[in-house]
Amino acid sequence: MNEELKLVQEWDKTFPKSEKVNHRKVTFHNRFGITLVADMYEPKDIEGKLSAIAVCGPFGAVKEQCSGLYAQTMAERGFLTIAFDPSFTGESSGKVRNVASPDINTEDFQAAVDFLSIQENVDPEKIGIIGICGWGGLALNVASIDTRIKATVCSTMYNMSRVNHNGYFDATTEDELYELKKNLNAQRIADYKNGDYKLGGGCLELPVPDDMPFYVKDYSEYYKGRAYHKRSLNSNGGWNMTSSLSFINTPEHSFTGEIRNAVLIIHGEKAHSCYFSKDAYNDMIKNGKYTDNKELMIIPDAVHTDLYDNLEVIPFDKMENFFKANLK
Repeated sequence: MNEELKLVQEWDKTFPKSEKVNHRKVTFHNRFGITLVADMYEPKDIEGKLSAIAVCGPFGAVKEQCSGLYAQTMAERGFLTIAFDPSFTGESSGKVRNVASPDINTEDFQAAVDFLSIQENVDPEKIGIIGICGWGGLALNVASIDTRIKATVCSTMYNMSRVNHNGYFDATTEDELYELKKNLNAQRIADYKNGDYKLGGGCLELPVPDDMPFYVKDYSEYYKGRAYHKRSLNSNGGWNMTSSLSFINTPEHSFTGEIRNAVLIIHGEKAHSCYFSKDAYNDMIKNGKYTDNKELMIIPDAVHTDLYDNLEVIPFDKMENFFKANLK
């Protein structure tokens, strides 16, 4: 909590600054003692107590990329918002860098709710969250545990536990998974000897070879191209390789049937990842009693990264109406 941070003060986002909102850097801490850094976006000429939204994602991004775009846009629509860097990434603290944890990253969202709940211009009964990509899966996890959250949006969701354990499209065999575990545990020993943590690599450099899947190209065009950022893991060296171990062993979405508050899951029809959202929604409905306020929105012809920054595709009108209806 006392770690000294050097925060960038100039505008270094991958999207234009809006003149409709006020922007400033803020910090808060989680229960592991890690200081998180966020960009706060406040509607200009605000009066009274506002509804608030915490935004994070995609997995391996920083707040200067997609989450900041979402946060700024929702602030233009009347919400107080924060886009935050998860523990160990971006401007947030944590001594080991570029490491992910389903437990700590779930806590990061809850810490954001702590912070928003005590702001003088926020109504603590009107707090929602938006999780994008892998953070969409984590947001659903958070909604299962945090009753203070009244509305959750999961956009272009990844279930990071499922993809790490089962591989893409659940194609990993038991033997392949065992070999993966062996390799990751061998990497632990190498890291321990070296006193450092080997990175798994970010997105491929442009141009991406023609024989790669379309979504690999899409990721690189976003992270290495139009939304490159020097602090983004995906734009550079990627995650610490052994981060996968905790996700392999910690299933997400075990208790989503218990979520009583509103959930909106959004995905592109042609996204390679669409099955994560469809299955998460179906499991939540099948296993839950509180189904009237749950919704799955499939956007025709959209791919995974369209929901990162394509303003003609991201359904901000739908999200605005969803939050206004459920944060009341």
